[in-house]
Amino acid sequence: MKILVLASFLFLLSTGSKAQQMAVTQTGDQVVLYNDGRWVYADKDSLVTVDIPLNPLPFEKSKNASFLVKSKRINIGCWIDPKAWKLRPAESPSAAEFEFDHNNGSLYGLIISENLDIPTESLANLAVNNAREAAPDIKVTAKEYRIVNGTKVLMLRMTGTIEDIRFSYYGYYFAADGGATQFLVYSSDTFMDENIDTVEQLLNGLVVIEK
Repeated sequence: MKILVLASFLFLLSTGSKAQQMAVTQTGDQVVLYNDGRWVYADKDSLVTVDIPLNPLPFEKSKNASFLVKSKRINIGCWIDPKAWKLRPAESPSAAEFEFDHNNGSLYGLIISENLDIPTESLANLAVNNAREAAPDIKVTAKEYRIVNGTKVLMLRMTGTIEDIRFSYYGYYFAADGGATQFLVYSSDTFMDENIDTVEQLLNGLVVIEK
């Protein structure tokens, strides 16, 4: 699972074969064709600022998050629980700066940090469009703004199909002062639902590091 997702989803255009293909109906609608004969209408999600609510609850790092991972590219970091998550260098450093493996072996995280001057909403729309390259039926199933350790971020959950497997991507998106951050956790859709608290504990470690 991990190799497949990393190859297909790290916001790189995949050069391998896909189990899904895009097609256009006689009425001009785009559809996704699966290798088992199923098809669905393609959902061209885009994010509009006025459609995204702000969650009034505070989101703070876990008490067990005792190790600070610092970006070398921009002024962000992430507090992690070293007993639950293993940090390792990114397999594709041109796309991701850090990768995380959970001890249960079925949850994976990554931080993509770039020196980009781009609005948060544009960053998230770019992420949705790039995710669709790997999973043409990708849909945004949840979205809201959150205040995470004092910083306003955009939360997105996206679900799509890769090689006939339903995957889910849960992440925070943040852009300010010439830096853009995408902090994601990914797994099968079912496993994500079963471990949502663990996922959010990692994501809620995101912090802005003052100069």
